[in-house]
Amino acid sequence: MGEAGLSAPDAAVLLIGDELLSGRTRDINLSQIASFLAPLGIPVRECRIVSDEQSDIVQAVNALRARYTYVFTTGGIGPTHDDITADAIATAFEVGIGEHAEATAILAERYKAADMVFTPARRRMARVPEGASLVKNPVSGAPGFQIGNVFTLAGVPSVARAMLEDIGHRLEAGAVVHSVSVRGKGAMEGALAELLGQLAADMPEVSFGSYPWFKSRDDHGVTLVARGTDNAKVEQAASAMADLLKQTGITPQRLSEVAP
Repeated sequence: MGEAGLSAPDAAVLLIGDELLSGRTRDINLSQIASFLAPLGIPVRECRIVSDEQSDIVQAVNALRARYTYVFTTGGIGPTHDDITADAIATAFEVGIGEHAEATAILAERYKAADMVFTPARRRMARVPEGASLVKNPVSGAPGFQIGNVFTLAGVPSVARAMLEDIGHRLEAGAVVHSVSVRGKGAMEGALAELLGQLAADMPEVSFGSYPWFKSRDDHGVTLVARGTDNAKVEQAASAMADLLKQTGITPQRLSEVAP
């Protein structure tokens, strides 16, 4: 456990935000992260919720990263004044913080494509602790980051879940992990949601993800991903995802099978 490392990895989740403690927002990130990690043989052993107070975040991060193999934080990396998670984690690791060149370029291109001004507030989302590596955000562009054994994700559940796909290959899983992606050009995520939810309920040994893309009217769709340690189960999931797409009139295209 923790940075000392043991043969059996485990994890903790730190949920950050006053809106969670006030009840204004209902959390589903704990469930998403735990469901993603379970097929990898990485159980979540603890979850904490803290307010948007830097000292509370620092204390929680340091306590959890010393005790568990991995720590996942969600929330507090947006463009507003109370988005202080990056600063708090830099403080916890006793490093500086500044704009990351790659993150700045990603955001600048994103706002340019949307014909929106890349304001100083939006540039805040490019600030990461020194020495951190980026975690890709295929949904909204603004990246998360990893420093040490701590992964910092967005608070928006759909974004946090998508970011996990750039984390799985970085983890020392409890067993070899297999992954299969099935692409459905022209598919609509809303038409697949209920069917995919039932598939996930029927196959708890496999972690499922759904990631839409939209490049143009003629180039859009959804990529479905299945990951797990049991290769036979992942193969079954791949076939089931292909059948799911066929049910909605979409021709499936299998993209990959990898073992991180």
